[in-house]
Amino acid sequence: MLLVSETFQHSGSFKFRAAMSFALHTQAAELLTASSGNFGAALALAAAETGKKCTVVMPAQSAEVKIAAVQAVGATVDLIDTKKITRAERVRELQRQNPGAQVVSPYNDPYVVAGNATLGAELFSRETPDCLVVPVGGGGLSSGMVVARDHLGKTCEIIGAEPLLANDAARSLREGRLCSNADEANTLCDGARTLSLGELNFQILRKGLSGIVEVDEATIARAVRMLFQLVNLKAEPTGALSFAAVLQSPEKFAGKRVACIVSGGNVDAGLYCDLLSTH
Repeated sequence: MLLVSETFQHSGSFKFRAAMSFALHTQAAELLTASSGNFGAALALAAAETGKKCTVVMPAQSAEVKIAAVQAVGATVDLIDTKKITRAERVRELQRQNPGAQVVSPYNDPYVVAGNATLGAELFSRETPDCLVVPVGGGGLSSGMVVARDHLGKTCEIIGAEPLLANDAARSLREGRLCSNADEANTLCDGARTLSLGELNFQILRKGLSGIVEVDEATIARAVRMLFQLVNLKAEPTGALSFAAVLQSPEKFAGKRVACIVSGGNVDAGLYCDLLSTH
């Protein structure tokens, strides 16, 4: 098995690729997004490096390390109770207050997908595994992997990994239509609590993914522990999803050369200690 780690990327996750891609292609002086943390931190850093202002709408229960990462580079954090208002609703409120701000989707945008595709381009220029397993939240990273594979003409099965508690993408592929979760699921994977795939991402993934493995919470926690114990790699729960999918459904990957994308390592110390000490 090949582990493709983005835990040492700028801002600690693959999201910096997408955020910088967008920041470099917009003329807007101020950026506005909603994020559980990784894209917010990445966009905040990209904005700082390109001389732009940035505001990030985040759920109140977001990891403290992710809130701190956004604030550390001078961006504004707007915390919300997602039981009272959705991220999208709050973003629309803020844009009405500041019409000059450019709203940035963490996944449903061609520049975002193109930025994520750079990871696929790097991988496929060196390796062509039989199967690539990718975490799925809003679909930005998995879309980028499909775009990169197809652009380079590689033959590689791409399988998504999604929490069972937030399985809107799996349901969407099964039903052939874009499905949404009623509210943000209480999964360990805060990066996969999105209500649905983006429309752009759904159109890419419905043709480009071979399937999605729905992973239970116990297996996600086990994957976090095993990545630490076996390869000394700190992964956040969402980042460990791809490895967790292999643990969940080993029969899908038997006899194949598998690559798992470990998408990020931003996790609160308290939660990480709890996950490592749980048996």
